[in-house]
Amino acid sequence: MKIDLHIHTTISDGTDSPSQLLGKLREMPIDVFSVTDHDSIRASEKIQHRLQPGDPRFIPGVELSARDDLGRYHILGFAYRSDAPSLRHLTEKTHAIRVKKTRGRIAFLKERYGLSFPEEELAALQALPNPGKPHVGNLIVSHGYASNLSEAIRKYVDPYHGKFERVTPGEAIGAILDAGGIPVLAHGVYGDGRQYVEADEMDARVASLVKLGLMGIECYYSRYGVKETALMQRLCARYDLLATAGSDYHGTNKPVKLGENHLQRAEDDDRVMHFLETCFKRC
Repeated sequence: MKIDLHIHTTISDGTDSPSQLLGKLREMPIDVFSVTDHDSIRASEKIQHRLQPGDPRFIPGVELSARDDLGRYHILGFAYRSDAPSLRHLTEKTHAIRVKKTRGRIAFLKERYGLSFPEEELAALQALPNPGKPHVGNLIVSHGYASNLSEAIRKYVDPYHGKFERVTPGEAIGAILDAGGIPVLAHGVYGDGRQYVEADEMDARVASLVKLGLMGIECYYSRYGVKETALMQRLCARYDLLATAGSDYHGTNKPVKLGENHLQRAEDDDRVMHFLETCFKRC
């Protein structure tokens, strides 16, 4: 089996709609997939309603942002019950935080750099299902303040450091478990996607998360090299965790292809197969 368990759509910061994504997957040699939009389960619900006989097997997913004293994390949740109040409440909370951050970023851009945008475009930005950094970055690029998305985020978006309510890893993992799902640490050594965590600190983070109920680690990932994959595999073995593989596909917002995760076959890793078997029993 070829799998990709980390994919984003327009419901968060991807550029493919759920329908467009499903159309692409139908043309690819991918047997099992999951949509893991940031802080939202809406895309997974839309995909489930569009599945047809012969489509790749689908596992509902989500990616929750969290932070504690040890650092920032993205926690993937799989095979959950979408009607679970705890998970819905948490995604509503994280959505509200994202909207507040977006407002703060827009105000910061005007105050610090003098960047201004038409009111109708700002209203459309705030009305997005889950506005985030790429949306603000693309708005900056569209008005010629930066030449590309990477420059816009580095030069204008990342310098903003507003203070907002945080979701803890315990809240994220707890909500996934309460919904009958499987919590998995996403792109471990990269933290929330922008860091690089060394082996000793990574071990401490995983040990802390396991105490909270973490069940798996994303061992195969598009940006990993041999060193990073080996570290994730060692931590999986040390803490007896499940393993997953994901590309972190965002359409044109990232130079990553669907299915790009360095795992040729799910059967090559027993911990990945155990993860899939567990998911298939739950959904």
